[in-house]
Amino acid sequence: MNMQANQTQGRLPLSGIRVVEITHMVMGPTCGMILGDLGAEVIKVEPPKGDNTRRLLGAGAGFFRTFNRNKKSVALDTNTEEGREAVRKLVDTADVFIENFKPGRMKDLGLDYETLRKRNPRLIYVSHKGFLSGPYENRLALDEVVQMMAGLAYMTGPVGRPLRAGSSVNDIMGGMFGAIGVLAALNERWTSGAGKEVQSALFENCVLLSAQHMQQYVVTGEAAAPMPERISAWAVYDVFEMANNEQLFIAATGDAQWQALCRLIGRDDLLADPKLATNNQRVVVRPWLLATLRETFLGFDANTLASQLEANNVPFASIVRPEQLFDDPHLVQSGGLTKLKLEDGSETDMPLLPITLDGQRLKPRRAIPKIGEDTDEVLRELGFSEEQIAALHSVPVKAREAA
Repeated sequence: MNMQANQTQGRLPLSGIRVVEITHMVMGPTCGMILGDLGAEVIKVEPPKGDNTRRLLGAGAGFFRTFNRNKKSVALDTNTEEGREAVRKLVDTADVFIENFKPGRMKDLGLDYETLRKRNPRLIYVSHKGFLSGPYENRLALDEVVQMMAGLAYMTGPVGRPLRAGSSVNDIMGGMFGAIGVLAALNERWTSGAGKEVQSALFENCVLLSAQHMQQYVVTGEAAAPMPERISAWAVYDVFEMANNEQLFIAATGDAQWQALCRLIGRDDLLADPKLATNNQRVVVRPWLLATLRETFLGFDANTLASQLEANNVPFASIVRPEQLFDDPHLVQSGGLTKLKLEDGSETDMPLLPITLDGQRLKPRRAIPKIGEDTDEVLRELGFSEEQIAALHSVPVKAREAA
């Protein structure tokens, strides 16, 4: 069996739960990854050529390895009735089924909720969609699409230049909310004995991300300005240039932080000015204050000042690129990164779920699977004979319009 050493964990919370997923890209696989990290047996059903996500380039090149750890791979051709029936028999043994294909695709395959729950009434069926039920439900959606629709792109970019966030935030959070729905349904099943349909959607997820700005309008009567144009609640809360073209984000949200900052950078004149005594007073003159601080910060080494800010409890951050996180001292020393074995036998450092259980991180137990590497083992467990397994491997792919 394709396993990775994990000696620090005993029985995990979802040990004994079987999950079957037919997913691709990010949203559905994220849900399965979370459940797998929590201990569930996750079986990913892929086409005979593998999930197309395996072959993405550019911004998608890291998708598959990031969101498909702790999973088995079963390769079946769902364009054939033989392949679909094999999937149905597999789902008969499952506690959870996950999908994230366009509306109607699962029904076309005979793998929709109504069909599967008749065979397995205890099944928790999780659909990851663009939109929940309503006027938009049949639209196709992408993370970037809903960021434009739900206000996030407007809030991220400057006025007139809506800008998507620099990560698949809605896909990842949508998968997370799908997993939350699974946990709730599993808990309810202890008393009801019945499964439930769970739906998670990109648009509604993104609306939740914008909810604070919606309520800002209700409270203040003024529309929230995009983050680059906003009137900050704090006077010192910005990125500053240091010596040698380095940058630091520095915040002084309270008076104690303001006082400490002024002393560290030798600006006792600002500290002594009664017109700058409180944060609200400083906000009133924020443009002037930031300008004079910028002149001062140009004379400071970023690393030296960062150490002093940390020692004096003044919030700060270096401006870090994603590839630099592999060497982040906190991630490295705390165990926030771990070695993940890939399908080609190589290894990479991978971030773990951002939680601990009794102080332990949830580590990979399985490498990224090769295409279909667990097919025969899983089918034998379902009672398929060697002849039936061989026949499934040899079934020709039927011509069908791509979903």
